[in-house]
Amino acid sequence: MKPLIIGAVFFAASYSYCSFAQNINTIINAGEVEKIERVLSSDAMQGRKTGTPGNEKAAAFIAAEFKKAGLQTWNSSDSYLQRFSMVNAKTTLAEATFDGTALGADKIIAVSVEPDITVTEQSGYAVKTLKSTQELRSFAGGLSQITANTLVLVDSSLAGIFPRLQHFAGSQFKSATPHSTVLVLAQQLPAKFTIHVKQAITEQHLMNVVGVIPGKSKKNEYVIFSGHYDHLGITNKPENGDSIYNGANDDAAGTTGVIMLARYFKAQHNNERTLVFAAFTAEEIGGYGSQYFSKQFSNPADVMAMFNIEMIGTESKWGRNSAYITGYEKTDMGKILEKNLQGSGFTFYPDPYTDQQLFYRSDNATLARLGVPAHTISTSKMDNEPNYHKLSDEIGTLDMKNMAEIIKAVAISSTSIIEGKDTPSRVDTGALNR
Repeated sequence: MKPLIIGAVFFAASYSYCSFAQNINTIINAGEVEKIERVLSSDAMQGRKTGTPGNEKAAAFIAAEFKKAGLQTWNSSDSYLQRFSMVNAKTTLAEATFDGTALGADKIIAVSVEPDITVTEQSGYAVKTLKSTQELRSFAGGLSQITANTLVLVDSSLAGIFPRLQHFAGSQFKSATPHSTVLVLAQQLPAKFTIHVKQAITEQHLMNVVGVIPGKSKKNEYVIFSGHYDHLGITNKPENGDSIYNGANDDAAGTTGVIMLARYFKAQHNNERTLVFAAFTAEEIGGYGSQYFSKQFSNPADVMAMFNIEMIGTESKWGRNSAYITGYEKTDMGKILEKNLQGSGFTFYPDPYTDQQLFYRSDNATLARLGVPAHTISTSKMDNEPNYHKLSDEIGTLDMKNMAEIIKAVAISSTSIIEGKDTPSRVDTGALNR
């Protein structure tokens, strides 16, 4: 009897696995992946640049796909479109005097939505000093969380990287209680000083696309699947008659993954935790879409995990059936995913490009800085990706079969997390700021 029983158990397990494989292959396959990818990366989307008609067209397409999949809207909204406003500020004047000595405009950066900013020793600004690259990086990463007028003195030894902070000055969220952060490249603050900045202000209305599958027993615990749908738009310097940055890999591929996962998990109907599917805008200009989205979670501890999918259309450095996880060492989420993938033939690796700080450069970063096990999954060879941010990033350069396998791997590896059986450890926020 024992051999018969063992054989029966083995047969049942094998049958169950085959049924599972057939189910996922029916929903996630190269043909279905290509249908979505082809639309998102088409010329009709005009490069999906943030704030353009092409970007809005892409958002409408993604929203329609979420509706077809049967997703609910976020917070019972009347739309899958999560709208928000950005204020763009262009500096027209920047001047300062420290104890009567004039400072050049290249030593002043304002991060503010105010058209006219004047700071003196009597303005009541909080003062912060940054003396190392690590302090500067940590401060820049948390810039969106500052809630008071702040004057920041950046040590002169950081003059080489100071201009990079200008990246934060261009766009800010529209706020009911605006405040200003003014950065000055200087060794110390004198007894008397005046800083004056004027800006030309314009407002821009943007949108993420968000859909939800409510959880069964753990509705207030969230697992997020995300990617950004914006790209670079149209250039005025065509190459071989081509002027559209189609962004097939960056990141129509990730957005395609999000749509396919939404279809799959809706069909499975086995999620104990609430699943949130998000397509972000404005990643290419500063990650503002994901920053706004992250603010909707009043308690980040409610987010159990975030799978951010970025550039999965090409083979990784290890070849097909593999991808890497940024910030792998910061939580045990990677170990959980590996456990769930045993026997699948697919492998997740730690990020091999740690010198490029990818963990902090994608849409996972805002929630990760709040302790959420939020990681980006990618295959992009960051030391040798020939079409990255080029006009040649088109659908013909992608491997649809491999892309489908990566999306299936995300689905399978996340199973125990969405079922509430596994909960990844949190990111050590103290370590992030050291």
